[in-house]
Amino acid sequence: MNKGYTLVAVHPVSGVTERWKMDSELLRAFCVVQNRQKAGNMRYGLANGTKCALTRVIIMALVFRRWASSIPSKAHLHKPLPDSSFPLGYKLTGVHAGVKKNKEIFDLGVILSTSSQPTSAAACFTRNAFKAAPVLVSDEILTDNKGRVRALVVNSGCANAVTGKQGLEDAWAMVKHTTSLLPSSGQNVSTNDALVMSTGVIGQNLPISSIIAGIRRAADSLGSDFTAWERAAKAFMTTDTFPKLRSRIFTINGVQYRLAGMDKGAGMIHPDMGPASTSFPSPRQLHATLLGCIMTDAAVSPRSLQNALTYAVDRSFNSISVDGDMSTNDTIIVLANGAAAPVDANGHVQEIDEETDKDAFDAFKKELTDFAADLAQLVVRDGEGATKFVAVKVKGAPTYQDAHTIASKISTSALVKTALYGEDANWGRILAATGSVPLSPSSSKTSSIPPPTIDPTKVSVTFIPSDGTAPLPVLVNGEPEKVDEDRAKKILNLEDINIVVDLGMKGDGEATYWTCDFSYEYVRINGDYRS
Repeated sequence: MNKGYTLVAVHPVSGVTERWKMDSELLRAFCVVQNRQKAGNMRYGLANGTKCALTRVIIMALVFRRWASSIPSKAHLHKPLPDSSFPLGYKLTGVHAGVKKNKEIFDLGVILSTSSQPTSAAACFTRNAFKAAPVLVSDEILTDNKGRVRALVVNSGCANAVTGKQGLEDAWAMVKHTTSLLPSSGQNVSTNDALVMSTGVIGQNLPISSIIAGIRRAADSLGSDFTAWERAAKAFMTTDTFPKLRSRIFTINGVQYRLAGMDKGAGMIHPDMGPASTSFPSPRQLHATLLGCIMTDAAVSPRSLQNALTYAVDRSFNSISVDGDMSTNDTIIVLANGAAAPVDANGHVQEIDEETDKDAFDAFKKELTDFAADLAQLVVRDGEGATKFVAVKVKGAPTYQDAHTIASKISTSALVKTALYGEDANWGRILAATGSVPLSPSSSKTSSIPPPTIDPTKVSVTFIPSDGTAPLPVLVNGEPEKVDEDRAKKILNLEDINIVVDLGMKGDGEATYWTCDFSYEYVRINGDYRS
């Protein structure tokens, strides 16, 4: 049995004494002996009848107590939504299938389109070379079905990634059993009428028998009210602290439609997703597991739905980062079932299409982009161990892509993220990240003009408080400002932080990236992920 200890710390100047109870195992786990640390300015002793000197020791238990109380609650981000805000023509649920050990936790979600109109589907998948089985299967189905799919199944707790032939067979089995739940339809549909997503630990096979039984059992709890949507959203969760679910109502050409969506992600978040069946390399750095699905009762042609989603994802899910790591499973799917669309005399709907009605398409694309950004930001706010939500805007760049790449670099810098956690306005780290990114050369293949370069004498950096107080410039046209460190500390103490980097170049390239800080809790979560 472990012997109990009381840790006593006495500051050599102030004489302040603090005591903490811990057993010997905790003491060994939380003590890191270092030769030169500020903690060496404290004297430590063990009071249990035996004197024992521990010099130059960092007691991580003290740090634990500090960060445990500093991580803001995320409870306010999960709220009930009115049933009337959810798209018509969908039934969905979440159940416990047995992927996760805790029987009280949902780990399987099923979403069905019950609309009598054709359902369009679009998706963006990870560009990771090690694409998971559900990514490969969904990509194939979406391509073979020419963008017509009526269902979606998702499991959490096992990624079904790097699982070989068995993984592919399991993903196809999930598709076939989910398709069997769909109502009969006069439409000429495929026997593989569902897409599949998985998230969790890589390299482990699915308990496929349990999942198939769960899919069959899901038929008994399908619904269309808030509870049903919430159950499905909970089935997505892994290290998430709340189900990420949102809905909204919008109008196009006088017709009222609805959008609803759910996503998951808290770690391994830095997506870089592209349309189905593309193998082109990403021009950006690799990015999460991030899964998401968005449903609408608008009628949109498959081609236009894919184009709208690709545009929206680049400005939302491809513009977030928690830790700079891309997942093997990242997937965003959109279903548009036309259940709220007006019909003609023959009962057919006129689908929104960018070639036949560009204004309607642009309006839908904007709604989808704004909605996707809201969902994407929920992922960052729930970042593993995050205490800050940070918006990094880069403007004055030659192109949007240049601004996006620089904002990504700043957002993934461990030095920037740790400074934000420490509430240290160390803007030099922001500049270092900015200056490390080469700008894009001219798009013209015949151009002999060298690529532009950043002029340090024109760059400005500003912290924008989220409480509405005046901005705090720290660098103006390459000249450092005299910074009020106390005010800077107050700004960085806020949960929401805005950083603006103006390159001052000839161009209107502007992009925003959303990220969070790095805390001790992030290390703990990822160190214990499989245990």
